[in-house]
Amino acid sequence: MAKQGQSANQSLDALTMAARDAAASSSSGKGLPPVHLWNPPFCGDLDMRIARDGTWFYLGSPIGRPALVRLFSTILKREDGKHFLVTPVEKVGIQVEDAPFLAVEMAKDEDARGRLLRFRTNVDDWVDCDSAHRLRFEAGADGGLTPYLHVRADLWAKVTRALYYDLVDMGEERVVDGRPMFGIASGGDFFSMADAEQMREAH
Repeated sequence: MAKQGQSANQSLDALTMAARDAAASSSSGKGLPPVHLWNPPFCGDLDMRIARDGTWFYLGSPIGRPALVRLFSTILKREDGKHFLVTPVEKVGIQVEDAPFLAVEMAKDEDARGRLLRFRTNVDDWVDCDSAHRLRFEAGADGGLTPYLHVRADLWAKVTRALYYDLVDMGEERVVDGRPMFGIASGGDFFSMADAEQMREAH
């Protein structure tokens, strides 16, 4: 995709064309391309980075077009802990500082399973939080917790700090494997956040 001697614009244009072709190859022309079915040869690393705040950079400069970021996000794939942009004919590595997506909005809904939390990512995907799209909570260096939502195929969205506080406000205690845990119920499942006693002490 990024060939020796190409200008930055030419390289980005080539990548954009490849991404558009890949998106068009999905069976209906809508939805996400079937990247899980593609196993093209690795063509090297691209100077593209997704920062912790969700900003995409190319050659050190932010990609300012949301539609382009959205397009690239549809051909994102994770394998062996590394992230790649994939088309049917080539695969290039990119850097992801934390998670490739951010969960920036949350809606509370109800279905037959009870409460259902729905999250919108920074690339405008809506994800229902349930057993297939789980919440996990990781301890940070500052002693706090950072939530992540499973979006698809080992790709995760970091939940913003504001939404984390909303989750804490709606959290509840349940006994999990004989231990009282504090967590979040959504989509018929319960996602443990922390030991209930530790949460009581912290708050």
